[in-house]
Amino acid sequence: SHSVVAVVTQPDRRRDRGQKTRTSPIKTFALEHQLKVFNPTQVQDAKFRQLLSDTKPDLGVIAAYGQILPDELLKLPPYGFINVHASLLPDYRGAAPIQRAILDGRSETGITIMRVVSNLDAGPILATNSRPIALTENALEVEQALAVIGAKLLTETVDQVLTDQLREQPQDHNAASYAHRLKKSDGLIDWETPAMSLHNKIRALHPWPHAFTYWGRNRYLILKSAPPLHPFEKQTKQTPGQVMAVNSKTLVIGTGDSVGLSILKIQPEGRRPMSIRDFVSGYHITPDAKFQSLAQV
Repeated sequence: SHSVVAVVTQPDRRRDRGQKTRTSPIKTFALEHQLKVFNPTQVQDAKFRQLLSDTKPDLGVIAAYGQILPDELLKLPPYGFINVHASLLPDYRGAAPIQRAILDGRSETGITIMRVVSNLDAGPILATNSRPIALTENALEVEQALAVIGAKLLTETVDQVLTDQLREQPQDHNAASYAHRLKKSDGLIDWETPAMSLHNKIRALHPWPHAFTYWGRNRYLILKSAPPLHPFEKQTKQTPGQVMAVNSKTLVIGTGDSVGLSILKIQPEGRRPMSIRDFVSGYHITPDAKFQSLAQV
């Protein structure tokens, strides 16, 4: 077994509409277990570096920390730092690997444990474990599954690192791709896009920032859709964004190809999430309705 000498996490931040200061779940867990916690605003701070040095760590472990560590910190532990990354490197280096993989329609992802170097997610690979991505899974579900895989792989890797049992495998930097951080505007739906790409967007951007569209003056979050496996046969000519079929169980919207997209869950802005049954009943949507990329003035 190994002792945790310190936990480093992001500073407390003001969150939600009330702007209340909340600690990160990592800090809460650490305090509950009487662990020493640091949450520096800047990891380059000399005082923080000295405090961390005083704990005399043998090995550092990083998981979704959000700041790049300077070389002075990377050199502190005798065994360096290792990182748990939610992709099969060198694919999807960066901040949003799970979301970008789903957006690209990938059918597989995984966990990589790598050694941390000064360049972003570019260090030698120590261990990997892959898993499929189902067509019905969203980013949150994939993240939760990878967290379990990553925790198990990490504990195995730490043991091997500390006993010098691992061979490091350099990454092929020429094959690297980057998973850039998501923005709220990434959620805007262009109904000219093929149905499968829209389905991937909806599940990739759940739980944030969510795919969204407009009907009239109002914005709607599209929370869940069905995988578009077959062309919609009832209507050969369709207008992207126009409702193709609507009843108590179905809301099918035209897209940029011959496949309609079936929406399963929707949320009018400022209101609760709704099933299609509740939405159709409460909003009286008709087959001539059209969803758009801009609000109508």
